[in-house]
Amino acid sequence: MDTPPRPKQQQQSSSTELEFDNLRAIKVLGKGAMGTVFLVHDKTADPCALNPYALKVVEKSTLHTKFEADRRARWEIQVLNKLSGANSHPFLPHLMFSLETPEFLAWAVPFCSGGDLNVLLYRQYDRVFSPAVVRFYLAEILCALEHLHDMGIVYRDLKPENILVQQSGHVTLTDFDLSRTLTKRTVKTILSSDDLRHFDQPANNTGKKHHHLHHIPCRCHRRNLSRWLPPILPSKDKTGLKKAKSARVSPVSRRKVSFSNGERSNSFVGTEEYVSPEVVRGDGHEFSVDWWALGILTYEMSYGTTPFRGENRKETFRNILYKKPEFIGKRNELTDLIERLLEKDPTKRLGYQRGACEIKEHVFFKGVRWDLLTEVLRPPFIPARDDSDLTETAVVDIRGHFQNLKAPASPLPSRLPSPSSECHRKMSLEEF
Repeated sequence: MDTPPRPKQQQQSSSTELEFDNLRAIKVLGKGAMGTVFLVHDKTADPCALNPYALKVVEKSTLHTKFEADRRARWEIQVLNKLSGANSHPFLPHLMFSLETPEFLAWAVPFCSGGDLNVLLYRQYDRVFSPAVVRFYLAEILCALEHLHDMGIVYRDLKPENILVQQSGHVTLTDFDLSRTLTKRTVKTILSSDDLRHFDQPANNTGKKHHHLHHIPCRCHRRNLSRWLPPILPSKDKTGLKKAKSARVSPVSRRKVSFSNGERSNSFVGTEEYVSPEVVRGDGHEFSVDWWALGILTYEMSYGTTPFRGENRKETFRNILYKKPEFIGKRNELTDLIERLLEKDPTKRLGYQRGACEIKEHVFFKGVRWDLLTEVLRPPFIPARDDSDLTETAVVDIRGHFQNLKAPASPLPSRLPSPSSECHRKMSLEEF
């Protein structure tokens, strides 16, 4: 089974449980594959809920495939901890704290009041973003993935539901339980033999050698970002309607493949419509699966649907392996970017050779000031701060919430599906 190493368990103590009981849950933010996310504040340190945060809670007694889910939950905590302190990034979350009681495993991250990109996309009049807005969100997501890859982490679960909008309007990724660490390829295996011969030859007639490979600069465009994006007015629709959650693929080991350089994962993981061809084939995969998912995300933001969705998951996977993405209207820089990201052969996919820097150099991103993204004061959408939920007297009892889930009751209201997905349950390799 391809699973990350299990970090050491935190020691339990009575004080830990007392701290858990001191947390006041304001409302449920969402329910994922493993646990429930609550908006909480500390009744003692922050009685007025001026700085609430998101708390993901996993109940130990009901962990499906308990051992694997426990490992994934602890792995997510470990990844978030790695993304804190010196390794923090403006478009990635950090671990505020984690705690463990005999009943629960919980961890807190900053609260993103803008919801997820899926909700925002659904609220658009035609269910799509303009190219300028696509460019903005892609640029920030690309920087987040670049940071993860630099740390040796492949994300493996990119989709609109996992892209949250901060209060500032900038994005952040979430849900790292399907991520894992991989050993990256060395520079020599990234460059072709012709490139290597080029760097070994004298430059002109000076007799001097070219610089070493690790000195090759990344020629990313550095142009002004001003007046880059038109403002998007926040929707007045407060129903929160959006497409149903895409179906996740449970981690399942595939046949082992030997690689001479770099490391590849052989597990079958991801989200149904975002799974890459090499994952479906079981060939082993590495960081390029994130660039494939970036191409699917770009298509969905531009056309309101994913490019390979079939009538059932078997047809979806067949389309992923053999079908080419279909475009409406004239070909342009955006469609070229999508095509190059959705290259079936991962070794020919944009980003395979030099990672995020290679994608940043695509003409679609011409004019982007990568070093000034965080200084954009007017992102496409800035969520309005609504304090009504923070001051209401009704609270959510976390323990009671999980007890109610066990009892027979009416199901939670389903989310309205968009054209991009109609299959929402978890899946395994056996179903395919």
